[in-house]
Amino acid sequence: MTIGTDLVHVPAFAAQLAVPGSRFGRVFTAAEQRRAAGHVDRDAHLAGRWAAKEAFIKAWSQALFAHPPAIAADEVDFAEVETVADAWHRPAYRLHGAVAEAAAASLPDGWRAELSISHDGDYAVAQCLLHA
Repeated sequence: MTIGTDLVHVPAFAAQLAVPGSRFGRVFTAAEQRRAAGHVDRDAHLAGRWAAKEAFIKAWSQALFAHPPAIAADEVDFAEVETVADAWHRPAYRLHGAVAEAAAASLPDGWRAELSISHDGDYAVAQCLLHA
């Protein structure tokens, strides 16, 4: 079992989102962007989802301790680490593409990733618990 945590300063993240051509225009799926558009504070919502993506990568990296990463850090397509929610707004992960393939190949059979996201003031935090 491994854990990954990430903390995002929402105002700084919002400033990066506002930059035309910023990498953050490409890290969220269309579905994530649609869900964020429906929130009162879109930037805080997306900051939490960015923290969730980072937390997953950290937990996955920790699970591979003493072994090379399954995907080089600069090659991770963060849109392939999608955050989804159920009817009660509980968050979860849905992996796609190369990330899904590499995770399946590098983690034990039956692995699962649990997700928690929280917001308070200017900060969003996410934790990912990865276990088999």
